[in-house]
Amino acid sequence: MITRLSHATIYVTDHELALEFYVGKLGFEKRTDAMLEGFRWLSVGPKTQPDLELVLMKLAPNPMMDESTVAQLRELLAKGALGSGVFSVDDCRRTYDELVAKGVEFVAEPNERPYGVEAIVKDPFGNWFSMTQHRTPAT
Repeated sequence: MITRLSHATIYVTDHELALEFYVGKLGFEKRTDAMLEGFRWLSVGPKTQPDLELVLMKLAPNPMMDESTVAQLRELLAKGALGSGVFSVDDCRRTYDELVAKGVEFVAEPNERPYGVEAIVKDPFGNWFSMTQHRTPAT
């Protein structure tokens, strides 16, 4: 039986820039940084969610991906075509203001949605994430 998701992949083109963004600007913590047979396994995660690792996967040919596939993914990243998930926040507007002050780029500022308040944040590579303050269900 599958019990939880422990790792998810975010494609990046530069590990150091990815660390600067995810750790330095978003406030995540570095979880794993190891070299495995010439391959760097780098992961980060929210400080409040220790059981999740976001693997910052550098786009490069590997046994699972040839150069043509890497080129296609790079093109999709550059277009901003890869939505990678949802970051939950307690206060979307406050977090938006804090991140804008740190130089984080947003595709959309906070807006009311049926499910809460949402802004769309973009990393330096083109990945975008919903940053959502979920509406508290009525009791």
